Parts: sequence; C-alpha cells; structure tokens
Amino acid sequence: MNTALLLIDMQKDYFPGGRMELGGANEAAKAAGRLLADFRKRELPVIHVQHISNRQGAGFFLSGSDGVNFNENVAPRENETVIQKNFPNSFRSTDLNNILQKDGIKQIVVCGMMSHMCVNSTVRAAVDLGYRCIVAHDACATRSLAFQGEEISADYVHAVSMAALDSLYAQVITVDEVINGFFR
Repeated sequence: MNTALLLIDMQKDYFPGGRMELGGANEAAKAAGRLLADFRKRELPVIHVQHISNRQGAGFFLSGSDGVNFNENVAPRENETVIQKNFPNSFRSTDLNNILQKDGIKQIVVCGMMSHMCVNSTVRAAVDLGYRCIVAHDACATRSLAFQGEEISADYVHAVSMAALDSLYAQVITVDEVINGFFR
C-alpha cells in the first residue's frame, strides 16, 4: 500500500521557550525524528505541515516569527514537501489531498501536535477522504485544558484523543511498532 508520513505542526512555538509550550513536546519530536529517519531510509514520501496563524489576535505561529520554524529533530529536507495551513485540519484550504492523490497515496502515518486539535481533525478528515490512517501516538503531544473549572492534564487530553481515534478512525500504535512491524 502506498504510504506517506505526515508530520503536523512540529514547530518551535510548541517547544520549551515557545509561545504555546506543550507537555511532552521534546519527547514527541525525538520519537517523530526516529520515524522520519525510517521513512527517509525506506525512501517513502514525507510531508511536513506548517501552521501559519492568520487569525486576528493569535498569540503563536505568527508569520515571520521564529516560532513557525520546525523543530530541529524533524526539520524538512529540501526534497520533502512542506504544506502551509491556517486551520487545524491539514486538508482545509491546502493542496494536501491533491498531493497525496497525485502520488497514489492510500495510507498515511500521522504524528505531530496537538493531539486533540490538529492531529485529531486531520485524521478524521483523511478518513472522510478515503485514506487509511495510522497514528504514532508517542510522536504526538498536546497541552493541558480546562473544562468547567477543572484542569485536565496534557497526558489525559492526549490519552483521550488517541482513544477517540483508535479503531474507527485510525490504528493508534507506537513509533517502534510502525518501524519494527508495520512495514514488514
């Protein structure tokens, strides 16, 4: 099956010192870096998604800021595709679907930031478009949220997000499972 790797929003604003630091961002980027290295070694397509905020009053991913640049663990190479987006869903108002179709891609391995937002909305849209999805959950990260006055930890938000995607929308597995078993 023609497979591509989709790395979503692995940008500096989500890392320590950035404008919207996520829990576990460094660990997720290191895991994503291993997955990226494996795809490169196998010469499989890699697509990097970069969020540029055009929302009035946005506090991060501002055009021209260092925060929109990619983390060094997953920086794109010159021959790899970079898609810029302005919405959580990586397919919305981008050429992502056309690129995948042109390359005959039927399945995507997804990792990135934030688990509950951009990863979630992109995977659901991909399934609606007919793609088979695999999510490398240990190469994803998110942040704590609050609901009705209660703080919900980043770990819990991530776990619930992955549980909601597992089975119906995606096969949710580890980077090691992708590398060591998925392609064999």
